[in-house]
Amino acid sequence: MTAGGRTRDALPDDRSTRARYRRILRFAARALAVTWWFELFLPRIGLGTLAARGRAARLRRIARRFHALAVDLGGLMIKVGQFMSSRLDVLPPEITKELEGLQDEVPAVPFAGIRTVAEAELGVSLERAFASFEPAPVAAASLGQAHRAVLAADDRSQSGMSHVVVKVQRPGIQSIVDTDLAALRRVGGWLRRVRVVSDRVDAPALVEEFALTSLEEIDYLHEAANAERFAADFAGDSRVGVPGIVWERTSRRTLTLEDVSAIKITDHDGLRAVGIDPAQVAAVFASVMFDQVFTHGFFHADPHPGNIFVTPVPPTDAAASDPADGGAPAWRLTFIDFGMMGDVSPALRGGLRRLMIAVAARDGAALVQSIRDVGVLLPSADTTELERAMTQLFARFGGMGFAQLREVDPREFRAFALEFQDVVRTLPFQLPENFLLIVRAMSLTSGVCSALDPEFNLWDAVEPYAARLVRDEGRNVVTDVVRRAADSAGIALRLPGRVDALLTRVEEGRVSFADPALEKRVARLEQLGRRLLSAAVFAGLLVGGAVLRTVDPVFGGVLIGASALPLLHAVLAGVFGRRR
Repeated sequence: MTAGGRTRDALPDDRSTRARYRRILRFAARALAVTWWFELFLPRIGLGTLAARGRAARLRRIARRFHALAVDLGGLMIKVGQFMSSRLDVLPPEITKELEGLQDEVPAVPFAGIRTVAEAELGVSLERAFASFEPAPVAAASLGQAHRAVLAADDRSQSGMSHVVVKVQRPGIQSIVDTDLAALRRVGGWLRRVRVVSDRVDAPALVEEFALTSLEEIDYLHEAANAERFAADFAGDSRVGVPGIVWERTSRRTLTLEDVSAIKITDHDGLRAVGIDPAQVAAVFASVMFDQVFTHGFFHADPHPGNIFVTPVPPTDAAASDPADGGAPAWRLTFIDFGMMGDVSPALRGGLRRLMIAVAARDGAALVQSIRDVGVLLPSADTTELERAMTQLFARFGGMGFAQLREVDPREFRAFALEFQDVVRTLPFQLPENFLLIVRAMSLTSGVCSALDPEFNLWDAVEPYAARLVRDEGRNVVTDVVRRAADSAGIALRLPGRVDALLTRVEEGRVSFADPALEKRVARLEQLGRRLLSAAVFAGLLVGGAVLRTVDPVFGGVLIGASALPLLHAVLAGVFGRRR
């Protein structure tokens, strides 16, 4: 008991904290060791076919083990699993499929623990704070859970709300989060030492960004402020609804907000029962998410179906009208859970706008330049081959919706991926601040829209929005045209001198042409030749030593022992040769 009669929630003792920390590290170490052996080492010694043979089953086993670990430990491990389950763009389907259940499989905390935390934060008993409080949670998340309640009379009169949802943190969650972040930081340090990872991404920096997001998510005062900022962004927009906050019953570990429960956004039967077309919901949802990222620069980073309701608008509401007549729909999208939000800086927002316009125009060169502008590609990256890949991608698959893409022969996707995988893999990528949250939000948006409408075409949603961005930034477009004209004039003025310099180099025999793919093949042939030579030397020394050993045991033994050196070179040259 503390001095005001409050009972502090029980924190994990040192032994349980250490055990949790060790379990996370043991899993990570085992997964990294298995991945290194099968995905890096075996292919480098010529056993790639053997490593690929059981790849799907191996990935499923890793995902199942993590699924079991996350459900057992809870805390941030659930968040990590939820994040991975939505990363269809970078993780194989064997992993994302196994982790999908983590979205809804979070065990609830017994009500006694929730009561203890809530009463300690509110300073009064639940019976005094609320007219009623349901012990059974309406939702259970990895960091807290939500209960329905009815405000007491005084709070009802002040807030204008009656039925509310009270979010309460899980007991001891701060200690659990600290432990999980310590383990993740250790794993990030390991990944920094893996060259194939460190060349592509700064793992420790990503862990720190995840840590910042997680610490903000367990501060309910921060979430309440996010909700009010989001509501202000969409004030007057009849498409979007946001629950009101009851500040008198809100603290760092408890959050009381208006109960806005309605039809889950992916509930097809529920939507059709009230005359709402799921396909129209998909189009409006995509537009609202684009507005958040590209217009307001403040977006919901966790827009999974459990966090979005479709709320029918009463017929008497003047804001509602027939969408067929060009008016607002007779419903609104109501967002909840503002713990995970993303900010987009003005510079990044401008780059993302240019990226969207490039995608809508199917302009591969402009797309690559916009990717460089937003900071995903380092300035030193040679993007010639990437531009060619994007141009071919748009030429073949541009304009297709998900339903049409499913009809494409998988061998065509595989051939395209094989042709350009080395291009993407060797480019120096870096992830700017909040970019992972943008990717997550857009990935979830695409998934929700496809669930609402299997024929949903993301291109159709992007094009009108990009056209509007062009109109809104007309002055910038004109400026860009002038800049491009000036650049072209500069190139034209420099062209005679550059041609003369080129001809001089040709005459002197100093011109060379670089073909990365050809150079890689030549290097591999040279490496193979060296390994074959080492193998031949090994065989000669071994056979010669075996023959001479009957005549001169000492000299024969020396030759047999010396054969180990070319053998080691033949086996390990591929490993060290590729690291250079």
